[in-house]
Amino acid sequence: MSIKAILIGAGVRGANVYAPYALKYPDELTFVAVAEPDEERRTSFARKHGIPAEHQYKDWKEALNQARYADAVMICTHDRMHFEQAMNALDLGYHVLLEKPISPFPKECLAMEKRAKEKGRLLTICHVLRYTPFWSTINRLIRRGDIGNIISIQLTEHIGFAHMAHSYVRGQWNQAEQSSPLILSKSCHDLDLIAWLMGQECTRISSFGSLSHFRREHAPAGAKERCSDGCPHLDTCCYADFRYYLGDGRRHAAHFTEDLSDEGILKALPHTPYGRCVYACDNDVVDHQIVNMEFHSGATAAFHLSAFTHDSTRRVHIMGTHGEIQGNLSEQTFTVYDFATGNENRVQVQDGGKEGTEAMLREFCRHVRQHHAASALTSVEASIQSHMMAFAAEHSRISQGAVVDLPLFIEQHKHQVLAEACR
Repeated sequence: MSIKAILIGAGVRGANVYAPYALKYPDELTFVAVAEPDEERRTSFARKHGIPAEHQYKDWKEALNQARYADAVMICTHDRMHFEQAMNALDLGYHVLLEKPISPFPKECLAMEKRAKEKGRLLTICHVLRYTPFWSTINRLIRRGDIGNIISIQLTEHIGFAHMAHSYVRGQWNQAEQSSPLILSKSCHDLDLIAWLMGQECTRISSFGSLSHFRREHAPAGAKERCSDGCPHLDTCCYADFRYYLGDGRRHAAHFTEDLSDEGILKALPHTPYGRCVYACDNDVVDHQIVNMEFHSGATAAFHLSAFTHDSTRRVHIMGTHGEIQGNLSEQTFTVYDFATGNENRVQVQDGGKEGTEAMLREFCRHVRQHHAASALTSVEASIQSHMMAFAAEHSRISQGAVVDLPLFIEQHKHQVLAEACR
């Protein structure tokens, strides 16, 4: 039986990353409605998926302002829209697949978890990395006991200088007050992976970080407000807009134009925020941060994110009592070291970039059909800890690195949710 779904938000993530699963596996998933304010995106999605005009909505509220006519709602909108949309969908009896982060606010995350339980609906979070061959294989070896008990994990996220400029300096995630702090919008994946691999409760967190470079005072002399304004540094500036969008970042130009030809991109750049000088933007999220974590057993973890890398990847080092694992995500390889035998086993996995996404969607569809979420890999119950870890890390960072007692931090926010529910 094909699951009938409504897509709210036909942007890059919803329309181009998740929705193609329905075209590839129509017996698994079918979209019967779309809600998207951008007319071109809305009609394009509807045409691809055969959605009739009466189920093409400009406003998501119109899509949900009627009796339930599908099995699930897929929400791929801006972070701050998630709460209202998910709560409405759950109240109508829909199962929900929600793009991460759940919400920029702890109380909203907890309230959504509570509402899903009350309504008996699935609320699955798109932590797709858990499903990828690289991370799922590492987790399987840990659970099998190949390196003994975990004592420490080091995970580093290389955001990449160009990706940082696109998404978090020029782009829609560049202000914490308008979207989310970087530790949540970009790196809730990483904290989720650490919590998942560790397999136990995080108890204490501290964090440091700041916005160091992408500031007006670091602009070179004579720099213009926009790259297309005749900036004299175009030939030497690594952040010049055209370098990225006419090169490795061409697919990301879909954030501001449907025409991905050279001509289409160059025509659109002068009229979009993505054409601004990186030193003349309204960004305020950090460009580097470190998070220190202690877990229930006394095991520790350190996570480090940085914009200032040439590549966009993750490097991991997991230290156990009987061995260790070191890996590089971009190379799709990791090495398992056995202390007793001295053996080094190099593991190469194959991931074309879609395996994790397809595995997540396949599991979601199966659980909707069976109405069973007890083993869901990225249910809201499974994902809530990493979000609370991110909130605690940001609280620590803006509090001069103060150590946060995570269980107490969570309980305080749960009491707030309960208090507001009783009003």
